[in-house]
Amino acid sequence: MLNPKFAHYGSEDVRRLIADYPLAWVLSPGAPVATATVLPLLGRYDADGHLVGLVGHMSRRRELHALLQADPQAHFLFTGPQGYVSPEHSGRRSWGPTWNYATLQIEGEVHFDEALSGPAIAQLVEHCEGGRSAPWAPEELGARYEAMLGAIIGFEVTVTGLDATFKLAQDEDDEVLENLASGHPDPALRDWIRSLNAARLGPGGDLGKGRK
Repeated sequence: MLNPKFAHYGSEDVRRLIADYPLAWVLSPGAPVATATVLPLLGRYDADGHLVGLVGHMSRRRELHALLQADPQAHFLFTGPQGYVSPEHSGRRSWGPTWNYATLQIEGEVHFDEALSGPAIAQLVEHCEGGRSAPWAPEELGARYEAMLGAIIGFEVTVTGLDATFKLAQDEDDEVLENLASGHPDPALRDWIRSLNAARLGPGGDLGKGRK
């Protein structure tokens, strides 16, 4: 059984994981594993910041499309930051190695709609191209864009269940936590360790300077 500390997270942690790691496995429960598909998805949130939906698109030719038309219930599996943690990183040779990671397991009901295809593509492109000096736009494909739209179908997901695991050193003692937050070679993992342990670590990763 996982340490219950790994189940302590907030809505902003969920939002950030989906935004930073939008590629998820999408599965039709009970269907053959070969029908599982990886798709980039974006989240929809209510006024309080809670995840209430997902937006995406897929090829009409995928078997998963037919399966979800017949039964719209689906599972969505997101993998966020992850990496091996060596005793070298902890600064203690008597400490056992482990793996740190963050995951989301979402259940939802899929609604396909041709009218969502263009907006779903536009939202994903804006999310991925935003911040570039010369962001690309789908219209630059010219006539090919309309042909591509005909081959895909947009969808929205109503989230009906969510479970998450953020195993990011919350169970470590102060010395190991500080070493991992400052010395792990993966900058993304370091950043998430600092974020999930902000109450113990200050802005610079120093223990004793966290939020009171």
